[in-house]
Parts: sequence; structure tokens; C-alpha cells
Amino acid sequence: MSEDDEAIIDAVDQALRKHGYAELTMQDIADESEKSKSLLHYHYDTKEDLLVAFLDDLISDYQERMACREGQPPTERLVEFLARFVFTPDDTGREQFHLALLEMRSQGPFNDRIRDQLDRSDQTLRNTAAEIISEGIEQGVFEAVDPERTAALLVATLDGARTRQITLGDANETYTRTVVEQALSQIVEPMLVEGVDLPDLDAVLAELDREE
Repeated sequence: MSEDDEAIIDAVDQALRKHGYAELTMQDIADESEKSKSLLHYHYDTKEDLLVAFLDDLISDYQERMACREGQPPTERLVEFLARFVFTPDDTGREQFHLALLEMRSQGPFNDRIRDQLDRSDQTLRNTAAEIISEGIEQGVFEAVDPERTAALLVATLDGARTRQITLGDANETYTRTVVEQALSQIVEPMLVEGVDLPDLDAVLAELDREE
């Protein structure tokens, strides 16, 4: 990706957080970058082209982050996978970001290009969790469960928690944190082979904060 493309994708990110999906315009994106609206159109014909490129970059970045963790123990990787769904009510930047993504998801039934990226995102999440669980089974730290079905349950549970916090949460509620804790105790811990422990969730969350 060229420097111009990287700057434009960053501007899409900032503009989405401020304006959401429905109200977003090419001018809003230009206002968040040093690029003119005409330069945006030189690289991308439409707002849809920009948003598809943004989603593609977002998923690719996530895949690269997860690939960098492949040498870590499966227990650490799985707790980190779950921890990435947690955000607090005062983390307005992430809430605005996920709200914009939720708006984009509503376009899935009507827009093939956006739906393809959303499907890729869902598959990436489920495949990541399934691969971690499979590796844990091979290493003898997880009991023999069905990796794909367990991964689908985790992703559906956590995705639902994030959607609920965005749409129904209040200023004193961190629903995603509560659901992650329950997922760890009700789904992940029963998979552990006797004598194997999980890393502390707070420590993992603190490490992710430092990463960002």
C-alpha cells in the first residue's frame, strides 16, 4: 500500500468515528487528511470503494497481529483473542468505531462488496479461534472438543456482547468485560486439561492497552 493509500485509510478511520457510516461523505474523509477530495477520487471512485478498502486493510491488519502471536502458548492466545472484544464505556473512540462498523454491517444484505468483506471478517475471527483451540488440543492443554463449533460459539457470544454494549449499554456498564469473563469460566476453563491455568485477564487487557 502506498503512502497516499495509508493516509487515506487512516482518514477513513477518523471520519467514520466522527460521522458514522450513514452520514459519511468523501469531503468528511478529505477533511481528516492532507489530501484533497479530488485526490481521493483519483485513488477511489466512490465512498463504497473507500470503505471496502478500509475493511480490507482492517482485516489484513488483524490477521498480521494474530500471526505474530503464533509462537505463544494457546492459553495466552485464546485469552488475548477474547480480551480484544472488551472495551469500556469511557473508551468513546472504540465505541464510535464499532458503532460505525455496525452501521456498515446493516448494508450487508444489500451490498455484495461490503457483505464479502464482512463475511471475510467473520471467517477470520472463527478461523483464528479454531486454530488456537486445535493447537491447544495438539499440545495437550485443551481437552478434545470440536474446534470449529467452539470457535463459532465464542465469536457469536462475543460479537453479540459488543453489539449489546454499543446499542444498549449505559455509562456504568462494561458488558463486554462481563461476557468475556463468563466465556472464560463457562466455555474455556472446562476445556483445560487438569493442571493447566489461564493467564490473568486484567494483565492481558493491560498489555493490549500498551500495544495501542
